[in-house]
Amino acid sequence: MFHFRETFINFARMSTKEKVRKIVFYKDYFEKFFIKLPVKVKAKIIWTFELIEEIHRVPETYLKHMTGTDGLYEIRIKTGTDIFRIFCFFDQGKLIVVANGFQKKTQKTPNKEIKTALKIKDDYENRK
Repeated sequence: MFHFRETFINFARMSTKEKVRKIVFYKDYFEKFFIKLPVKVKAKIIWTFELIEEIHRVPETYLKHMTGTDGLYEIRIKTGTDIFRIFCFFDQGKLIVVANGFQKKTQKTPNKEIKTALKIKDDYENRK
């Protein structure tokens, strides 16, 4: 059985490189998405999170601002022909807060997914 929190705690401990930024998870929105994914996709997501935490300039291939939003970003994952998006936003500059994720099946990101991410962001900001 896969244990989300245990895996990410171990992931954070394994990295010996200095971190430029830190990724955190807000509530269990991302966890519900992540636990359903195949192992290969989970591994790619963990690798991408590590990359985002460790390099100074993250290419848009992996992290891109969502045009027309106030501070919403998408972490971009591709494995084979499958495409996944994970929404996130910054807090205090170097802290990335992960909101929700989905498998992308169309060219354009569904408005429903963007609206969900923006609601999560608003909830986070109102609870600070």
